[in-house]
Amino acid sequence: MNIRKLLKLLYVQVLIGLILGITVGHYWPDFGAALKPLGDGFVKLVKMMIAPVVFCTIVSGITSLGDSKEIGKTLLKAMGLFYALTILALITGLVTVLLIQPGAGMHIDPKNLDASVATRFANQVHIHGFTDFVMHIIPNAFVGAFAEGEVLPVLLLAVLCGFGLTKIGAAAKPVLEGIEGFSHMLFAAFGIIMRLAPIGAFGAMAFTVGRYGIKSIGSLGLLIGTFYVACIFFVVVVLGVLSRLHGFKLWQLMRYIKEELLVVLGTSSSEPVLPRLLLKLERLGCKKGVVGLVLPTGYSFNLDGTAIYLTLASMFIAQACDIHLLWLQIGSMLGIMLLTSKGAAGVTGSGFVALVATLTVMPDLPVAGVALIVGIDRFMSEARALTSTISNAVACIVVSIWENACDRNVLRRELAANYANTEHELEDGSADPRPPLGHAGPAH
Repeated sequence: MNIRKLLKLLYVQVLIGLILGITVGHYWPDFGAALKPLGDGFVKLVKMMIAPVVFCTIVSGITSLGDSKEIGKTLLKAMGLFYALTILALITGLVTVLLIQPGAGMHIDPKNLDASVATRFANQVHIHGFTDFVMHIIPNAFVGAFAEGEVLPVLLLAVLCGFGLTKIGAAAKPVLEGIEGFSHMLFAAFGIIMRLAPIGAFGAMAFTVGRYGIKSIGSLGLLIGTFYVACIFFVVVVLGVLSRLHGFKLWQLMRYIKEELLVVLGTSSSEPVLPRLLLKLERLGCKKGVVGLVLPTGYSFNLDGTAIYLTLASMFIAQACDIHLLWLQIGSMLGIMLLTSKGAAGVTGSGFVALVATLTVMPDLPVAGVALIVGIDRFMSEARALTSTISNAVACIVVSIWENACDRNVLRRELAANYANTEHELEDGSADPRPPLGHAGPAH
């Protein structure tokens, strides 16, 4: 492959953007910090498209499955897997922080911490219990779910509309045709937006390094290292074993979605790659209906990177402030995190917001303790997003296999193949001969 063709690949462009961003941020920190709008603008462009994509994908998925019993069984299995993975992620974070103890010996007095940091993020927390969580899912109006841009209300609306369309027979046909046409337009628009991913990655990385500096990692480097160890363990061991048990290799899957993972790394957000993951998972032989249900749902209910971060950061604050928690208190904290990790879905900086939400209802830990890690949170957000993205891709394939909705031969063949031309096929939605939401899998 010559240099010109190589430079046309999205993952190469994003990688170049990341390297340039680190360079600019390190040598010209003021200029790098001023490039924050480039990263924010790209993520904002993507966020405005996520709600309609999720709606169209789930509605199409439900109507393609047809049988409401099958739909309910698929969702139930997916939610069971999501919560099992979340629990394992919480335990992974807890065990890692207890073994390495990054906060031991700091002897911080909670009274000397800046409480204003927590107050600023607490304003974004609207969920303080199970009832609030349920009420938060219900939008105030039909269009309000789309206007606010939060995924959970759109999920509810899409499920209701999908089931409604399955009940009205032939009358649903023009509505479904409209949704399919609208989804074609959305995916074509995403193809245009994704061409800006290298610029977004460049701006986001230049800001991170320029604003906080590579040296800022040093003072809390052990905490960052502990978090990355926990994430790597979860991906390699938990997700690796899960993949092996279901007949595919995690490394091959990660290589298959390398472009998406680099975009996530550059933007610290998993949302920009949702449409591309939908397409790629269908091309792996997974049925359209299952992919359309499981992957968008996982974006709200399978935030394993955030789950690891919550236990690790909370216990780090306890260690730094010399607060000794009993196992009963730790168990209660894990139960709260099962809720707060979902409740902050769709909020910018959801991991940090979820941490504030957790500490707000935990009387044993000072909320002001978040001031200890706010300066390095950005360096951990990439690992949070990457872990959750990989977990959702694995979970989608696993549920498809459980539902006999995955062609194993296609899965093995596609993962083993060399995808040098993947970018050319996916970057331009109009160049893809298949409909944007795919078929029951690739042509056999």
